[in-house]
Amino acid sequence: MSKEEIYICTSGLLIDGGRGIRFPLTAGGEAGTGFVVRHNGQVYAYLNRCAHIPIELDWNEGDFFESSGLYLMCSTHGALYVPNTGYCVGGPCRGGRLRIIAVTEKDQELFWHPDDYLQAARA
Repeated sequence: MSKEEIYICTSGLLIDGGRGIRFPLTAGGEAGTGFVVRHNGQVYAYLNRCAHIPIELDWNEGDFFESSGLYLMCSTHGALYVPNTGYCVGGPCRGGRLRIIAVTEKDQELFWHPDDYLQAARA
């Protein structure tokens, strides 16, 4: 995992099963967003890009969970993703997965870690 860490938000803003927090990044040289959610007490972060077609998942900013709170859902085609793995279990990209973003939680703050594909947003 990259030693570099980029601040996302304070931990208290992320409620279990609630709205996610979006953050800017560069994915493969293009501007994009990542998001972080809390599910069953753990924090998970993903590139905000559906495995079916490269569009953002949330229908309103930060709304990633479907109504039962069990899955992350793409607002466009209804693809369902397991929150702790990003694996697609239903919809047009079944068997695909979201791109995981390494994330850490320390001292009541959340940070993401760039890699070869995901980098800090350009100014």
